[in-house]
Amino acid sequence: MRWDSLRDSPDGGQPPALFGISAVTRTFDTPGFQGITFHEIHAKSIISKVPEASRVPFRWTINPYRGCSHACSYCVAGDTPVLMADGGQKPIRDLRAGDLIYGTIRRGNYRRYVPTPVLAHWQTRKLAYRVTLEDGTSLVASGDHRFLTGRGWKYVTGAGQGQACRPHLTLNNELLGVGGFAEPPKQTAEYRRGYLCGMIRGDGHLGEYSYSPRPRGGSDYYRFRLALADLEALDRSRRFLAQAGVQTSEFLFSQATEARRAMFAIRTYARDNVLAIQGLIEWPAAPSSEWQKGFLAGIFDAEGSCSRGILRISNTDPSILRWTMSCLAALGFDAVEEPTRPNGVTSIRLRGGLKERLRFFHATDPVITRKRQIDDAAVKSDARLKVVSVQPLGLELPMYDITTGTGDFIANGVISHNCFARNTHTYLDMDYGEDFNTQIVVKVNAPELLVRELAAPRWQGEHIAMGTNVDCYQRAEGRYQLMPGIISALTAAANPFSILTKGTLVLRDIDLLGEAAEVTDVGLNVSVGFVDKELSRLIEPGTPAPARRLGVCAAFNERGLGCGVLMGPVVPFLSDSPGQLEAAVRAIAETGATHVSPIVLHLRTGAREWFLKWLRESRPDLMGPYAELYGGRAYAPASYQRQISDQVADFARKYGIGRATPASARRLRARAAAGEERAGGRKGRWPPGLGPDQPDAAAGSASTRGPANAGGPSEVQLTLL
Repeated sequence: MRWDSLRDSPDGGQPPALFGISAVTRTFDTPGFQGITFHEIHAKSIISKVPEASRVPFRWTINPYRGCSHACSYCVAGDTPVLMADGGQKPIRDLRAGDLIYGTIRRGNYRRYVPTPVLAHWQTRKLAYRVTLEDGTSLVASGDHRFLTGRGWKYVTGAGQGQACRPHLTLNNELLGVGGFAEPPKQTAEYRRGYLCGMIRGDGHLGEYSYSPRPRGGSDYYRFRLALADLEALDRSRRFLAQAGVQTSEFLFSQATEARRAMFAIRTYARDNVLAIQGLIEWPAAPSSEWQKGFLAGIFDAEGSCSRGILRISNTDPSILRWTMSCLAALGFDAVEEPTRPNGVTSIRLRGGLKERLRFFHATDPVITRKRQIDDAAVKSDARLKVVSVQPLGLELPMYDITTGTGDFIANGVISHNCFARNTHTYLDMDYGEDFNTQIVVKVNAPELLVRELAAPRWQGEHIAMGTNVDCYQRAEGRYQLMPGIISALTAAANPFSILTKGTLVLRDIDLLGEAAEVTDVGLNVSVGFVDKELSRLIEPGTPAPARRLGVCAAFNERGLGCGVLMGPVVPFLSDSPGQLEAAVRAIAETGATHVSPIVLHLRTGAREWFLKWLRESRPDLMGPYAELYGGRAYAPASYQRQISDQVADFARKYGIGRATPASARRLRARAAAGEERAGGRKGRWPPGLGPDQPDAAAGSASTRGPANAGGPSEVQLTLL
C-alpha cells in the first residue's frame, strides 16, 4: 500500500510512503468493531494542506482517521458559492456551514443554476492576484484558484510548459456567468419610505370611514391594513413602519385552502398612525436614488413576478406605472410597458435577461425569497467577461474557500470551482467501497503532532475543518480517544475550527467544546437526512439512530453552542415524501437547530457505484425509477431538487427554524398552528360589518413564483481561495 513505509525502492517509480513508521494492524473482537480492521500509524504531520494541484477544496483540515465506520450507502460531497439561494449576496468570509447558495450543474446543452448548501468553510493566507474582466468585474484570488471559461476550467496562473504547466487564464479567455454583482442598497430612512410607498400603494388598504347617523359626525374610523401570504414582506413592512413610529398588530387574515396559502395581515385603527402612513407614502417632489431603489423593491414585492425568466411589475394605477418606469430608467434599467389587458392591468417588463434580473434584485433588494430564485436558469449571458488582465499584487492576503454540493459556486457573478469526493481512500491504494467502510487508518500520534504544529512559527492560525472527509467521531474514536487531545490543543492555541459529525460520541467532549468556544470560533453541525429508524438501519447501518443524532444537536443548543443540521441526503423514493420531510424538519426544529439545509442524494463516481450496488441488492424495484431520475448524471434534476428545497423551506418556516431568536421562532410556530392573533398581541377593534371572518376584497394577494438573484457590471472585489 502507498501508506506502507516498508517500501525500499526509491527509484522504482512508486509513490512515496505517506507515513513514517510501519503500520500496526489490529482487529478487535467486539460487536462494535466486527469486520473492521484498524491500521495504527504514526503520521508525519496532522494539519493537512491539500496539494495545490488537487481538486479537493480543503486547504487546512485534520483527519485523525482515514476511512469511516459511519460511511453510508451514499456520499454527500460538496462545494460553495457567494450568490445566495435567497437571491441575495454575502461575502465569502461571512458564509457559514448551513448557508444555502447557488452552484451549477450541466443538463443538456447548458449549465443551470441550482441551490446547494455550504458544508464547510476555511481561511488561509496565499499570494494574491487580481483578475480584471472587460465589464469592470474584479476578483482577487490565489494563483491556484480556478474559474470556468468557454474553454473549460482554468487556473488563475500557470505556464505552457515545465513544472508549472497547467490550463490557466489568458487574455483570450472569457469567463462564464453574469458579471460583477450590483451594490446592495443601504436601508436608510429614504429607502424605507420608498419601500413602504411601493408596498402600501401596491397591496395595502388605507382610509377613513364614517358611519351615519353619528352624533358627532365626521370620520369616526381610521384604518390601515396590509395582508400578504409572504411573511418576509409583511415582517419588513411592519419593521419599517415601527422605525417610523407607527405600531401595528398582526392577525390571521385568511385560512389556508388547498388552492391558496394562509394570509396574515398587519393593521392599525389609530388616527395618528393612519395619518402618519399617509404622509410616508406621498410621492416625493425630488426622489433620491435610495427612495427609488426602495420603491422598486416595495412595488415588486407587492405586485411583481418573475416567471419563466421574465420580470414584470403589474398594476392598474397609471401613477404607479409612471413612477415604476421613471425609477427603472433612473437606475439604468431597460424596461418596456406591455399592452393593457382586458381587465385593465398593465405590466412593465424588464429587458436584458438574467444579468439584468440579478442586477435588479441586488440593486433594489426586494425581500420575498420565492420571487428572487433563479433555479434551473441557464448559464448564458451577454455580459462582457473577457479577461483583461491577471496581475500579481505582490503580497499575501487572507483567503477563503468553502465546500458545497455541486463542485462550484458563483463568485462575484462568475462560476468558480470547488469539488470533493469519497474516493480519496483510493490515495491509500484501497477502494472507495468496502475498504472505505472497514479498513480504518488511525493516526495515533495526532494530538502530540498538533501541539507541535500549532506552535510552529509558520502556522498562521487558519480555520481547521474536521469531519468533512471522514467522521472524526466515528466508532473508532471511542477506543482511541484522539479528539479530546486535538480539541485541547486547538483551544490552547485559540485556533478556530469546525466539526461535522454523524456520531453521538461528540457529546463526550461537550465541556471541552464549550471551553474552546470561549476563546475561538467553533462551528458545529450534525448530519440527519430523515428520522425513520428502520430506514436508517437499512441505508446507513453503521450510523447512530437519527433520534440520537438529533439529541446531539439539542444538547449543544441547550448548552449555548449553536448547532445546525445538514438534512442529507434526502433519498429519492425512500425518504422524500412530504410526510417524511415534515417529520424530519419538525424533529429538527425541536432541537433548537440554528439552521437546516436539505441535500438531495448525489451519485458521483465512487458513491454512484457503491450506492447502486446496494440498491440492486436491497431494493431492485427502484433501479428503474433511479435510472429515469438520474440517468447518467450525478445529480437529480433541478426541478426535483427545487421541490425538495421548497418543501423543506416551507416546513422550516412553519416550525420556526433559523429565525434570529427563540422568541421569533415561537412566533412562527404560533402563526402556523392557529388562526388566532399572535400571542401577546393586542386584539384590534373591528369597524361595523368587518371581522376576522369577513376579509374585504381590497386586501393584497400573493404574487406568482419566479426566478431571481443578484448582479450587474460594477467593480466589486472578492477574495477567495
